Amino acid sequence: MAFVSFILSALLLQFSLGCNALEILDNNHNNVVKLKEDPDNDPSVHVFFKVTDLYQGKRMPLYFESDNDSAPMHLLSRPQADSIPFSLSKLPSLLEFFQFSNTSIKAQAMETTLRQCESKPKGDEFKRCVTSLEAMLDMTQEFFGSVKPKVLTTKILSSNHTLYQNYTLVEKPLEVNRSEMVACHSVAYPYLVYYCHGHKGHMTRIFKLALRGDNNERIESISVCHKDTSMWDADHVVFRLLGGYPGSGPACHVIPIDNLVWVA
Repeated sequence: MAFVSFILSALLLQFSLGCNALEILDNNHNNVVKLKEDPDNDPSVHVFFKVTDLYQGKRMPLYFESDNDSAPMHLLSRPQADSIPFSLSKLPSLLEFFQFSNTSIKAQAMETTLRQCESKPKGDEFKRCVTSLEAMLDMTQEFFGSVKPKVLTTKILSSNHTLYQNYTLVEKPLEVNRSEMVACHSVAYPYLVYYCHGHKGHMTRIFKLALRGDNNERIESISVCHKDTSMWDADHVVFRLLGGYPGSGPACHVIPIDNLVWVA
């Protein structure tokens, strides 16, 4: 019962933010666009840019969610995570456990996450949903084998953080040399869950960006450029923001501060 109280009191408050967040789930581009109908009125979609924007002195509008927007979230331990079913077939009992209405936005978000986690990989795609710290370590070992990976994250370096403003690249973008990559995105769920995915080979390029906002805020951003967009939905928000169409060229985006990029 103590763990039940822990979950309900310490985690549910943090779920409300995730239900409305834009999730950059690169394996499922058809779903992303449905989350935001009008990019002109929603600053949170302004995370995309063109690879040709990657030069010192470039100024562009970007959105970075604050790490103080909700209470700190940490991965559960494996015993804690294993004590709660993580299965679409158990959704009715999970909604009862978390005291969510079947028709609530939170219930819909949980269903979406569980469906994404249980969907089959496409082609040579590697994917895992990680619910505990131990599972995260297992995932990296499964993908990278005996090679020890390092983790990259976006960092807000200033205390005067503004969610959305123009940022200028104050240094030449630094491309990260690596042979393999797995990106882990936090997804909407009552406790912290990462959706991790990657491909063997070089389907993406990774850059470290030194950014300065118009208010002099500094951010060290990890950004990913996808070389092939031919399988993306034609109505994806990136094409509405930047122009183009599936397969017309690379598409880049900043990595949110609570996401992880593992490289080796």
